[in-house]
Order: sequence, then C-alpha cells, then structure tokens
Amino acid sequence: MSSVDTPARPDEDRKPGIFARIGPFCHDRRRWVLGAWIVALLAVNILAGSVGNDFRDEFNLPDVESKRGFDILDDAFGGQGTGIVGTIVFEADQGVDDPAVQSAMEELLAEVAAYDDVVRVESPYDEQGALLVSSQGPRAGEIAYANVELPDDVEWERGQEIRDQILEDAPEVDGLNIELGGFIFAEFQEPESEVIGLAFAIVILILAFGSVLAMGLPVGVALFGIGIGQALITLLSNVVVIPDFATFLGIMIGLGVGIDYALLVVTRYREQLHAGHTVRESVGISLDTAGRSVVFAGATVVISLLGMLLMGVSFVQGLAIGAAAVVAVTVLASMTLLPALLGFAGERVEVTRWRGLIAAGLVAVSLAGVGLGLTPLMLGLPVAVLVLLVSFLARWIPFLRPLKAEVPRRPVKPRHQTVAYRWSRVVQHHPWISAIGATALLLVLALPVLGLRLGFSDESNFPEDTSTRQAYDLLVEGFGAGFNGPLLLVAELPAGTDLSSLEAVQAAVADDPGVVFASPAQPNDPDDPAAVVWQVIPTTGPQAEETTQLVNRLRDDVLPPIEDDAGVEINVSGNVAVNLDFSDFLTSRLPWFFGAVLLLSFLLLMVVFRSLLVPLKAVVMNLLSIAAAYGIVVALFQWGWLSDLTGVAPAPIEPWMPMMMFAIVFGLSMDYEVFLLSRVREEWHRTGDARGSVADGLAATAKVITAAAAIMVFVFGSFILEQDRTVKLMGVGLASAILLDATIVRMLLVPATMELLGDRNWWLPRWLDRILPNIDVEGHIEDASADDLPADGPAPTDEPELVGAGEPTT
Repeated sequence: MSSVDTPARPDEDRKPGIFARIGPFCHDRRRWVLGAWIVALLAVNILAGSVGNDFRDEFNLPDVESKRGFDILDDAFGGQGTGIVGTIVFEADQGVDDPAVQSAMEELLAEVAAYDDVVRVESPYDEQGALLVSSQGPRAGEIAYANVELPDDVEWERGQEIRDQILEDAPEVDGLNIELGGFIFAEFQEPESEVIGLAFAIVILILAFGSVLAMGLPVGVALFGIGIGQALITLLSNVVVIPDFATFLGIMIGLGVGIDYALLVVTRYREQLHAGHTVRESVGISLDTAGRSVVFAGATVVISLLGMLLMGVSFVQGLAIGAAAVVAVTVLASMTLLPALLGFAGERVEVTRWRGLIAAGLVAVSLAGVGLGLTPLMLGLPVAVLVLLVSFLARWIPFLRPLKAEVPRRPVKPRHQTVAYRWSRVVQHHPWISAIGATALLLVLALPVLGLRLGFSDESNFPEDTSTRQAYDLLVEGFGAGFNGPLLLVAELPAGTDLSSLEAVQAAVADDPGVVFASPAQPNDPDDPAAVVWQVIPTTGPQAEETTQLVNRLRDDVLPPIEDDAGVEINVSGNVAVNLDFSDFLTSRLPWFFGAVLLLSFLLLMVVFRSLLVPLKAVVMNLLSIAAAYGIVVALFQWGWLSDLTGVAPAPIEPWMPMMMFAIVFGLSMDYEVFLLSRVREEWHRTGDARGSVADGLAATAKVITAAAAIMVFVFGSFILEQDRTVKLMGVGLASAILLDATIVRMLLVPATMELLGDRNWWLPRWLDRILPNIDVEGHIEDASADDLPADGPAPTDEPELVGAGEPTT
C-alpha cells in the first residue's frame, strides 16, 4: 500500500497559522520592529565590547599515545616540552659566535626569558646549546636558533604581543638577521576579501533583479545578521571553547545565507506584487510561502553545523556553535526584520532611478578597492555620495534631471518563455543522457578524493616574504627540514631502572633512515630517574608524508622489541605526533558525523515533502557534489595543480576541513533543494502534472537560485586572494561545491531524475504517512490574506489570484 500526497484545499474557516501572521504583523508594526533590531544590534555589540572575548584553541585529545607522552612530561619534567614553542632564528655572515653577535643575542634572549608567559628559553649559547647551531654544510656556524616555550593554553593574541616585543627589542648588528618562526609567532592578516564578495553581490543582485532597493534589502538583512551574530560569538567564547577563526567563519556563512534567505523572500514578494496584490498582502504571502522554506532551510543548516558536536573536540564544537548562532540570527532577521523593511519599501522596490544605480555601482567599486587594497577604487564611495547629493539639484539644473529618471524596466517574460523553463524541458526530453552525464562528471571530479591525506600544513606554506617562512627556510638551510618538527620519545621508568639498559633505544632510532639525529636518554633526575625523554630529528619536515610514516614505523616496528626487552613503554610524542594523532582521531569520527547529518536531513526532508525518493535523491546528489568539491580541493591544495595561479604549495588537507566543508555545504545544498522542490511540489499540487511541475518549479526558482549561488561562489571564491592557506582552502572548497550544486545538480540531475520517476517522486507508504507529523513548507494564500489579521486599516476586498496557487488536481 502506498500514498501519493495530494492535500486538500484548506477550509475557509481555518485559523491562519504563525507564518501567515508574522508577515502582516511585522509589516504593520515596521517602525517598532526596525527599532527593536537596531537596539538589539547596538546592545549586543556594546555588551560584547564590555565583556570582551576569550577565544582559544584547545585540542582536547582522548587517551592517545602523544597525549600520554605529554602527561609524563607534565608530571616528571614540570611540563617542559609540552607548551607552545616559537623559534628565534638568526643568521650572521661573520658567524653566530662572533663576540658582537653573541653578546647582542644573549642579551635579547635573557630579556625574552623574563617576559610574562614565557616558560623557558632554550638558547644556543647555553651549555647544552651546541645542537642549536648549524654544524654542517656551507652555512655551518652561521645559523642558530632559540626555542621560546609558552604555556600550552596561551592565547594567540598574547603570542602576537610577545612577537612584537621581541622584534622591538631585537638588536641591530651589522650582518645579523633575525626571523621569528612557529605558529604562535606567525604573521596572520585578517581576511578582507569578504568585501570583494559583497561588491560582487551588489552587482549580481542588480543584474538579476534590475532594482537597487531589491538589492539593498538582502544585503541589509545579511549585515544585521552578521553584526549581531559576531557579537554573540564573542559572548559565547566566554562560556564555551571557541577559536578566533569562528568570527571569520561566521562572516562567510552569515553573508551567504543572509543574502540567500532574504533573496528568496524578496523574490516571492515581487512576484506577488506583479500578480496584483497589495504590499501588505504580498508581504504576508511571501512569508507564508517562501518564509516557510527559509525556516526549514535554516534549520537544516543549523542541524548540519551542530552535527560537529559529535566530533568530541572542543574547538570544533565551538566553531559549530558559533556558526549555528549566526545562521539562527540570520533566519530570525529574514522572518521579522525583512517584512518590516518591505513595508517601508512598498512598491518602490520595483523602481530604480539612475542616481541609485550609479551610486550602487560606485559603492561596489569602492568595496572591491578595499578588498584588493587599491586606493584609487576606494574613491567610489565619496563619488557615490556626491552623485546622490547632486541629484537633488536636478529640480533647478536641467542637465542633471536624467539622474532622477527611472531606469526602464525589462518586461517580465511569461514563465513558459524563460530560459530556465526551456532548459528544463530539454533535460526532461533526454533524462537518461542528462542523469548519466552529470553523474559521470561529478564522479570524475571526485576521483582525487581517493588520494586524500589529512594532516596539518607547516610554516613552509606561508608567503615567502613573511618572517615565518624565512625562519622556516633558514632552519632547513642550516639544519634540515626535520628541525622544524622534532619528535619526543617519552617513557616512565620502573624503580631501579638502569639507564644503560636504554642505550638500545637511541641506537635503534638513529639507525632508522628517516632519522637525522637521536639524542641519548635524558632523565628527569639523574640520581633517581622516574622518566626519560629522547629528542628525535626526522629527515623530513612536519607535513611530509615520510614524517608520518616515520612516526608509524617507530610505534609499530622500531620501538616494540626494545620496549619488551627494557620493560618500559615508550610514547612517541611532540607537536608533530600530536597533530598526527589529532588527524587520526578526527578521521575516525567522520563516519559518525556524516551518518548523523545524512540521517537527520533525510528524515526532515521525508517529513516535509511526504516522500521517500525525494529525500533519498537529495542526500545522494548532495553527496556527489560535495565529493566532487573534495576532489577539486585535493587536486589544487594537496597535489598542487594550478599552483602558479593559486599560489599554493602541495600539502596535506587540514583534518577539520572535510568536516567543516561537509557541514556548511550540505546545509546550503539543502537550502537550494528546499527552495526548488517546495516550488515543484506547489506546482504539482496545483496541476497534478508531475512532469510539468518540474519545469514550472525550475523556472520559478532558477533566477533566485542562480543569483544566490553566484553570490556564494564570489563570496567564498574571493578568499583565494588571501595569503593564509587554510582560508584559501576553505574558500575554494565552498565555492566549488556551491557552483557544482547550483549547476550540475540543480540544472541537470534534479530535473532528469524527477522526469524519470514521475509521480513516484512523491510515493510514501500509507502506514508511514499516517505516523509522520505534518509540516507544511508551502503555505496558503488563504492564511496570508485572512481578514482577521491585524491591519493598519480595513482589509482590501479584492484578492487577485496567487501565482502558483489553486486547487490541487489528482
């Protein structure tokens, strides 16, 4: 037994629902609503400014080997070696043992050791510091470095303050060059490319809708959402562990979904104006139809993000909470602030004057100038203001009057004459070719995923002109790449252990081809040793696959026989080993995360669309587009394809990136799925034609999905211009996924599979139909124009027919 969902028309006396009421309510009280949002924006930012932030990166590893090694260092060595380490790397042509150089550097290192929050400084001029001076090759004796250890919970901002203080205190000696290395001292510039994305958003919205006011409303809603969301992230950082990267992520997601959601509502609002509805009716209908899709789509994004709570890592959970907060605020703004703004705009949303068009274009140019750092382009903003001011003189100066003239509006094409409708019919006439071709293309793009290697990139990926990269290169030149990421072997000793019995450890490790140097065992107390530590220098850098293989080889092959003979357990630890263990831990949690998000999304779509095949197809197609985006990321960032264009050197993919991309992209992909399928289902209810409804639904939503996706692609894609590799990776990955989803999936796979399945798209077993709750994502015109809604004046009696509404036909 099965059921095909064909709901009957609502009864005439049915009470209007919350979605039908919220639009007219906010429209009628628009001044109060706008005032409340302005007050909220100011209040939450003032509160965040007074409370301050407590952003921090915490890796709460489970009981893995590297963590056990750190625990022993904490207990037996006073935490030595467990903190965050930065390096002061210096070179001198006259040699680092030159009296002038040595005196100046010893004085600097003594000052650094006295800084607050500096645990210890390991100097090349100490009694045991010979290993910190290059001893081989053409630069022997000319390059040295000092390790500066900070507490493991030190804030990144404090590390930057220490970095600036070191540079300020650095001596000036002829021939002496000082560079600072390590992540804690790394130079990081706040991303500015989001303003480039905003500039493109302005241009795309104007081109798509031909209205400056229609462009400004989604941008304004997005900015409100970001402004409040960012302040909430700051406040939440005092309660839960949230890294400072969460603010950047919040801007990326907030700008994208904020414009997306408002765009959908504004599009439906304008559609109802064109159908002859009043402003108030159009607001009510748009919130009762498109607003439902916005709430459901936003809930899907929040669920996807909160799925990261399953990863069990504090800083990942903080990213999820922060991003979800921004999305929730943006949805609330789209449902309350936007209808109030539409009330102010009224029918003027359809009117664009040349002065507004020119000013908007100049603002976009100015924003692009800010993002690209091109000062001449920034003059666009004052020129835009000048254009608006000058236009007010047109009343007295005739040649300025064209500025106040309306821009001619393009005639609205009937739906069946649009490119999107004709394209859908072409795809539906060749469904097998379209479905197989699109699937094959996505699978080919996804092939590089088979070679995915997760891990942390090192400082060799910084731009060559940064001190961080130059410090890294100096260490490679003077000592070899492995000195940028030494390993620590740590062991607890049973009482009475003879240290001479551990000499085999040094010999066996030193004999490994992946090791440059292995130190003798260093006890915590020579007279009564309770623990020992060995330092191991690999032949390769921290991010190299050979280093990963070395760690695994030491754990699996080299050390176990010696452990059995000596009766001790030796833990391979150090920051490199911690990163590897962290990558393995996240990798092991990914299936749980993917499974939970996919299952919840499937259940939600099944409830909303009353179908089994529609949510199943949505999950599979979204997985295909995400896998293809992963493949592009691997090819560009791990394999180094097109590195001359991207400026990215080959390196492993950060272990948290697939999870983050999946949460964001899957949520956004479901947005487009809901936008499209809710309209298809609405048309199917109206006509009963499963095939025609696909073309009508695609034609009705193509413009909004295309514009929203184009904005997302430019917002995310603009981050390829940033210097930081992880920012580039995130931006390219998200832009690729959105582009593939909005083109290959929405324009090919969806109409092709809907055509192939026909009425079976909406099949649902009767027993399941009876137990599932009813969630209406389409809305009803009766609700939106009900006479009992509050109004500023008497409700109009003429109610033009709603575009896309009517009696469902079976």
